[in-house]
Amino acid sequence: MFNTLASPFRKLGELTINAVWRLGFATRFLGAILMYSGQSLMRLQMTIREVYFAGVLSLIIIVVSGLFVGMVLGLQGYNTLSRFGSADALGALVALSLLRELGPVLAALLFASRSGSAMTAEIGLMKATEQLDAMRVMAVNPIARVVAPRFWAGVISMPVLAALFNVMGVFGGYLIGVVMIGLDAGTFWSQMQANVDLHSDVINGLIKSLVFGIAVTLIAVFEGYDATPTASGVSSATTRTVVTSALVILALDFVLTAFMF
Repeated sequence: MFNTLASPFRKLGELTINAVWRLGFATRFLGAILMYSGQSLMRLQMTIREVYFAGVLSLIIIVVSGLFVGMVLGLQGYNTLSRFGSADALGALVALSLLRELGPVLAALLFASRSGSAMTAEIGLMKATEQLDAMRVMAVNPIARVVAPRFWAGVISMPVLAALFNVMGVFGGYLIGVVMIGLDAGTFWSQMQANVDLHSDVINGLIKSLVFGIAVTLIAVFEGYDATPTASGVSSATTRTVVTSALVILALDFVLTAFMF
């Protein structure tokens, strides 16, 4: 009877201890990445190759998603503003929604799903096939050679992808508001220019995307490096990357929004 009652608490304690241990290990892992970043950045070609893999190959999903999100915002914004008797502020509504929230958050979620999961799977597969151990035998630091270039590639790519998402979203709103519905183009752009602030909206949105990029990329490379070297272990690590990244992005978005806006 006592063992039956104690079992849930024991399991909860094990989960808590494991979570604290992994958080501490991830912190040490980030310190190791920063420590060995100089070695990887000296070989700039590796980082550029990873920027292409993480950023350039994600352009299609970012651009297409941004366009459709902007079009949806245009439709919903027009219907909402029409209830109040004026749709002149549609351009400002679309731009502010994208710059402050939807652009950084959705771009980060798409980045985690596409590039983050790929990083985890790639590093996890290298661990499962003992490539990381072979590097250590040859006196090559796998953090400097494999992890750090991918980490900095994600940090560099994320703000650029978020900016492109915002641009395509504004263009999508323009297509709906001006081309499809027939609003005045001058009013659309002038309302956007009058209501969007460079520091409060644009810069803060880019800061958000930078923080999201650091968090998502750290989770991706950590899960890959810590994955169990089996097929199921790599699969579980990839799943954890996507799920954990989504939760962390939304939590960080709340914290950053509370401080910024």
